[in-house]
Amino acid sequence: MNPKINTLIFDLGGVLIDWQPAYVFLKEFRGDSAKMDEFLNTVCAWEWNLNQDAGYPLEKATHERIALFPEYERLIKMYYGRWEEMLGLAHKDTLAILEFLKFQKKYRLLALTNWSHETFPIALNKFPWLKWFEGIVVSGEEGLRKPDPEIYKRLLDRYSIEAQESLFIDDNLENIQGAKGLGIAALHFKGAPKLAQELMDLGIALPQTLVTQINHPLSSLDL
Repeated sequence: MNPKINTLIFDLGGVLIDWQPAYVFLKEFRGDSAKMDEFLNTVCAWEWNLNQDAGYPLEKATHERIALFPEYERLIKMYYGRWEEMLGLAHKDTLAILEFLKFQKKYRLLALTNWSHETFPIALNKFPWLKWFEGIVVSGEEGLRKPDPEIYKRLLDRYSIEAQESLFIDDNLENIQGAKGLGIAALHFKGAPKLAQELMDLGIALPQTLVTQINHPLSSLDL
């Protein structure tokens, strides 16, 4: 084990939790993925959603979007009105890694997530394993989001973490670069099998039974 790493910091959406607007909108567009993608790339675009992750009120954001695209009012209201339906299951294999690390008790486990403070309580209720983390820093509660350096600094300061003793895991390359800019070691998440290998390469031991399990295609579980 690398003696300097004593804290692992996980992103949530995309790493541990599946979240897809398509779960709602593909049905609304009658299976036409091209039309759905056009809507999600222009009307309820990703950058628009990220603004709410930084704490912008959902109701206000919805009304402002309707003013810009009145012809899509019904669909725009669905984005946050049916947000819980976009929240999928836990990524089973990544969760298995987290569970092993939790009960091994060799590392501090924290989470740093871009997430609206208005919808995050839904996730806390749906996924009781979120309580495994010593702490979770939620962008919407802080009023800023990754990759802003300040949000990483807040996590480090709040939990008395030394940057050089921590490892950050995120599926967004910009967020990875933001962490590295502060001296935090970081892994760009591209699936549980790759993550398991990278952790072992860093000296973070995982049991062979777990490694074998996550190197085979497995479905998500409602955990």
